[in-house]
Amino acid sequence: MSYEFLLCEINKNVAVVTINRPPVNPLNTKVFQELNTIFGELEANDEVRAIILTGSGEKAFVAGADINEMANLGLVGINKMNKISRTVFSKVENLTKPVIAAINGLALGGGLELALACDLRISSSKAKFAFPEVGLGIIPGGGGTQRLQKMVGQGVAKELLYFGEMFDAYRALELNMVNKVVPLEDLLDTAQEWALKLAQKPPVALQMLKLAVNTGGNTDLESGLIIESACFANAFSTEDRKEGLQAFIEKRKPIFAGK
Repeated sequence: MSYEFLLCEINKNVAVVTINRPPVNPLNTKVFQELNTIFGELEANDEVRAIILTGSGEKAFVAGADINEMANLGLVGINKMNKISRTVFSKVENLTKPVIAAINGLALGGGLELALACDLRISSSKAKFAFPEVGLGIIPGGGGTQRLQKMVGQGVAKELLYFGEMFDAYRALELNMVNKVVPLEDLLDTAQEWALKLAQKPPVALQMLKLAVNTGGNTDLESGLIIESACFANAFSTEDRKEGLQAFIEKRKPIFAGK
């Protein structure tokens, strides 16, 4: 399927999805619809085992939602836009395959919400981050108030949300909002390296890991342990478990089939 605002390449079990609305790649309703469709297709594609999400150019990953579109929407229209944005962010967050955000530039507002919905985040040293919504008389509507506080704690989240000020990649790293900071010229190579490593892991085990962490993180410890136990049992029942254990015994590299 062709897309107006997205590019997608698949190579060696890794899909690279690029949001392509230069110069700053803002998110409008059409982009959200396309993201919803492409992540559904990648979920169903057995060839794809890991996904990289990035923005075109060097200026921005995603510099927020499309303000020009938002300014012309009434309550009904903005609710529709907000619904599709939340659908997309939740789909990315709960996809059975790992998603890496390669943050090449500005990650503001909805763009930062999108990055936080990914499993892992690698940032260019030139990237900048912010939740600037309060300065526009609004608040984040794509899960930013919730995912951010779970990641950095409520006090820090309120600081970032209330002031809306921009901060750099190293501050994001200090706050555990990104996993790694690299020079811009190394960003996609590093993301590819991580994605290729993940693509060689047993797919069902990775799926169960993601389910256990995501679901368990939203409940109490005892409930989380029950979820973990069920996910462990599912992973243990796979052919890949047999292959992994046998390869260990035979001192060779396992070849996982995703079964």
